[in-house]
Amino acid sequence: MARLRGSIGIFKIFVVLFLAVREATASGELGSRRRGGEERQPQQQQQRQRQRQHRNAYAAMMYMGTPRDYEFYVATRVMIRSLVKLHVDADLVVIASPDVPLRWVQALEQEDGAKVVRVENLNNPYKNQNNFDKRFKLTLNKLYAWSLVQYDRVVMLDSDNLFVQNTDELFQCGQFCAAFINPCIFHTGLFVLQPSMEVFKDMLHQLDMGKDNPDGADQGFIGGYFPDLLSQPLFYPPSNGSKLNGTYRLPLGYQMDASYYYLKLHWSVPCGPNSVITFPGAPWLKPWYWWAWPVLPLGISWHAQRHKTLGYGAEMPVFVIQSIIFLGIIAMTRLARPNISKLCYRRSDKGIIHTSLKLIAMLSILAAYTVPFLVIPHTIHPLLGWSLYFLSSFTLCFIAINAFSLPMLPVLVPWIGIFGVLLVMVFPWFPNGIVRALSVFVYAFCAAPFLWVSLVKVMSSLQASLEREAYFPKIG
Repeated sequence: MARLRGSIGIFKIFVVLFLAVREATASGELGSRRRGGEERQPQQQQQRQRQRQHRNAYAAMMYMGTPRDYEFYVATRVMIRSLVKLHVDADLVVIASPDVPLRWVQALEQEDGAKVVRVENLNNPYKNQNNFDKRFKLTLNKLYAWSLVQYDRVVMLDSDNLFVQNTDELFQCGQFCAAFINPCIFHTGLFVLQPSMEVFKDMLHQLDMGKDNPDGADQGFIGGYFPDLLSQPLFYPPSNGSKLNGTYRLPLGYQMDASYYYLKLHWSVPCGPNSVITFPGAPWLKPWYWWAWPVLPLGISWHAQRHKTLGYGAEMPVFVIQSIIFLGIIAMTRLARPNISKLCYRRSDKGIIHTSLKLIAMLSILAAYTVPFLVIPHTIHPLLGWSLYFLSSFTLCFIAINAFSLPMLPVLVPWIGIFGVLLVMVFPWFPNGIVRALSVFVYAFCAAPFLWVSLVKVMSSLQASLEREAYFPKIG
C-alpha cells in the first residue's frame, strides 16, 4: 500500500497558502470599500443635500441572487459615474431589491450621487417554463420604472451600457421609445418611457393573467406589451426642445451592439448619433471582466471609463496581496524543492502508484492554467489581471515542475502560447475583425504541434522519473 510522505506535506503547505489568496481577496475587497466610503462620506453627503429634483431621470436596476451580483454592482456604479461626468440634466435612480447590501446602497447614494428606490421583488410567473433562464428571474423589476411618476420621462438602462456622449435629448421622446438591434425585436437594454401608474398597474395585471412571454424575462414581456413598435416612426429630437407624444423607434446609435464593432474594428452606424455602446453577448464576456480583453477589444474602452470615474481602489490591495503570496510560493518552492523521491511504496503497488502520480501531475498542470481565473478579482483592469494571471500560473507550474521533476520548458509551452495569442489579438493594425479572427486561427494552428510535442515530453519525462529504481526504495 502506497504511503506519500514528503511531497504530500509540501503540497499541504501550498494548498494552505493558496487558500490564503482567496481569504485575502475577500477581506481586501471589503476593507477597501469600507475605507473608501468612510473617507468620502462627509463630502458626498454635503453634495447630496445640495441636489435638486430634476424633471427626468436615468434609471438602472439592481437585484441579488446571481453569481455575478458584485460585478453588476461595479458596472452600475461605473455607468452612473460616467453619466455624472457627462453632466446630464437628470436624476440618477437605482431601482434596488430589498436584499441589495446596505453598504452598496450607501456607496451609490453617498459616493455616486444616485437616488436608490427600494422595491419588493415582483413575482415572475414564467419561472417554471421550459426555456427560462434563472438569472433573469428578477428582471421584471424593471417594470417599476413606470411607477416613477415624479418624473416626466425616464431612460431605463441595463448596467452594460457604455455612454460615449450626453443623451439628454432622449427625454424629448414619446411615451415609449426603444432601439432595434435585432431586425424584429427591440432591445430593453435602453428605452425611454413616460411613467404612469395606470400603465404600471396594467402591466402587473398582465403578469397575474400570465401574458405570453417567450423568454420569461423583461425582454419578452415588454416586447409583447408594445408589439407595434417596429412600424412606428424613427425618433428625431425636436430642435425647440419640446416633448413628443406616441411611440418611436430609437436610432441604432443609442444602442450600438458591440458585436457590430468586431466586424470592422471601428464604428459605422449611420443613423443617429453614436452615443451608447451595449454589450448584450455572453455573460462571461462582459467588458468588466479582465479576461474579456483583448478577446473582445472594446473591453478596454469600458475599463478606460472606469479608470476615469470609479477607479480600482477595491481591487488594488488584493492585487498587491496576491502578488506577494505568489512570489512567496515561488521562493518557498525553490528552497524546499519537493520531489517524488520522497515517495515510498510497496513494489506490488507500482502500477497503481504510477498511474495515480501521472494523473496528479497532469491535473496539477491543468489547474495551473485554470485556477487563476477563479482567484484573481474579476473586475480588475485587464493589464493587471493578465499580469497576475501569468504570475500565478507560473507559480503553480513551478510547483508541479519541482514536485514531479518535470522539464520546465515543455510545462511552460501553454504559458508561452497564451502570451503569444494575446499579442496577436492586441495587435492594433488589423484592417477588420475577419482578418483578426483568421490570424488567431493561424496562430493556433501553428502552435498546436508545439503543444502536442510538449505534452509528449512531459509524459515521457514523468514516466522516466517514475521508473528510476533509485527513486523508489522498498519498505521494510
